[in-house]
Amino acid sequence: MKNVMLWAGAGQIGMAIARRMGAGMKIVVGDKKMENAQAIAKTMNEAGFDVVPMEMDLSSRESIRALIAEGQKCGPIQMLVNAAGVSPSQAPVEAILKVDLYGTAVLLEEVGKVIAEGGVGVTISSQSGWRMPALTAEQDLLLATTPTEELLALDFLQPENIRDTLHAYQMAKRCNERRVMAQAVEWGKRGARLNDIAPGIIVTPLALDEFNGPRGDFYKNMFAKCPAGRPGTADEVANVAELLMSDKGAFISGSTFLVDGGATASYFYGPLKPGAEA
Repeated sequence: MKNVMLWAGAGQIGMAIARRMGAGMKIVVGDKKMENAQAIAKTMNEAGFDVVPMEMDLSSRESIRALIAEGQKCGPIQMLVNAAGVSPSQAPVEAILKVDLYGTAVLLEEVGKVIAEGGVGVTISSQSGWRMPALTAEQDLLLATTPTEELLALDFLQPENIRDTLHAYQMAKRCNERRVMAQAVEWGKRGARLNDIAPGIIVTPLALDEFNGPRGDFYKNMFAKCPAGRPGTADEVANVAELLMSDKGAFISGSTFLVDGGATASYFYGPLKPGAEA
């Protein structure tokens, strides 16, 4: 038996974190596309890790439970890395809410039922949620604590109240962060911790989709005018995950860490502020 890492979303950020934290563990990676999971498992296994690929649909509770069950065959669930999701250029509003918002809530809930004592989890949201105007205290409470099967029925998540795919994505990521706070309380009852990382522009295949999509110029402008003056790398996100998932982060739970090169700061107080001079 080995300690088990569950890893959702076979992409660059998830792999960077799994490589940093997964040595000696059984790693079960799930992705909507089995070929993605198989390819990344092959890369990891050839580098000395022990990775099993699975097909997993984040929008399906049954699929999430199957991922957990596969992990439990190998040992106690010690870590969760949730890097799954779809971007505003990849999916319609309904799919973004079903996968990014609902699916993440279900994953955190289901893993929270079985996470081992001393276990840790990290989920990946986005700086995007920070650019949306503040929600009301009641809306934040509803995002954090509404039973998962009732989330998508919330009034302010209905199609007539969602402007476009970017708005849906921002709402989903805001929900992820509130959900991490609420679930950190539940995970704490099992002696486990849960945190969130909100990356900015990180160079991954998903980001390249965005660069080449309808908002490509917006994203290129964003990293050009953020204090860092460049996009980030998956390994820079993994640096933060390593802190949060190691003993050095033992007093950190229910938190979100912005890793965006200062883009959010620039959006509110610098050259990225709407209406600011170029």
